[in-house]
Amino acid sequence: MASEYDTDAMVAGLSRWVLEESPTRDAAAVNRMIDIIAAEAQGLPIAVERLPGKQGLGDTLVMRAGPRTDAKGILIMSHVDTVHPMGTIDGPLPLRRDEDKLYGPGIYDMKGGAYLALEAFKRVAAAGSALLPITFLFTPDEEIGSPTTREIIEDEARRASYALVTEPARDGGKIVTARKGVGRFDVRIEGRPAHSGTSHQLGRSAIREAARQILDIEAMTDYARGITTTVGLISGGTAANVIPHFTYFSVDLRVIEDADGVSASEKILALKPYDPDVKLTITGGMNRPAYVKTDEIGRLLAHAQHLAADIGFELADSPMTGGGSDGNFTAALGVPTLDGLGIDGEGAHTLHEYGLISSLAPRGQLMQRLLETLA
Repeated sequence: MASEYDTDAMVAGLSRWVLEESPTRDAAAVNRMIDIIAAEAQGLPIAVERLPGKQGLGDTLVMRAGPRTDAKGILIMSHVDTVHPMGTIDGPLPLRRDEDKLYGPGIYDMKGGAYLALEAFKRVAAAGSALLPITFLFTPDEEIGSPTTREIIEDEARRASYALVTEPARDGGKIVTARKGVGRFDVRIEGRPAHSGTSHQLGRSAIREAARQILDIEAMTDYARGITTTVGLISGGTAANVIPHFTYFSVDLRVIEDADGVSASEKILALKPYDPDVKLTITGGMNRPAYVKTDEIGRLLAHAQHLAADIGFELADSPMTGGGSDGNFTAALGVPTLDGLGIDGEGAHTLHEYGLISSLAPRGQLMQRLLETLA
């Protein structure tokens, strides 16, 4: 049985992490968070490697512990970036405690999970109690699809027998064993500007074209097959009295089957303008393969459920979720992957985001026991 965890100490440590805001696009802020995590390994038998950031994003931190062998090991994955802009902690979502709820930007997605997993990792490293080599990967860009770290994740996954992902728990503490595949596309439309009053007929509206394209894209949603298409961001135009020259919008695609991702991507990329005088440019594609629950994942889940029962809580499975994670990459490579091992709570990406303090210790114990028993 894992040793007792001091909940008050965990709350204090996690609070420090939450106060250090780390939005993805602010590399300096992300790197300050990486600094804090790297310092946690000092004095412990943990090898630390820091990989410089790319494309203007933050650094990646790789920690290794456990037996120094060539055997395939355990890969733990956490991301330190959040969706909340700098200043959220001082404005709409301050760090505060309300009974069992601890509020703050990124606490649920996913600093709570990263923190409790690091506590478990440190204990196992100090005790030398792991049966397999352990690699702990802290990444800076998961919230934007992991464009600079996917290769690192997949390289590490190929050397792993198991992958453990510290994304937040679902619906009251449920584990995640399957996720939809994710596609992202950017659409740029170039029309022809004109004065809307004196020469309306000479203009070619980029916004009008975008409206027709958006309806076609959103009509690709097929709930029965688990396919959804969403246009979540749009911008365009220069003034109310100008026929809009440019419009830009983004498309989010979610699929259960990789084959559906291929076919839907082909349809989106093949769209043609309704107006022949308008130019349509579409880029993007699938950026996360589907994460499908396999028999091996089922066995890993059963092992985790047995450990959780010994600790004193139920670890239920959740249905396939529409949200993607870095677990999509490891699962697609055939590595048995458990996700949703992070803190319980609610409100990811919102201004009422919180973690449940009561979930910190037992889920930290579960992570520790997984690291000590997987072989």
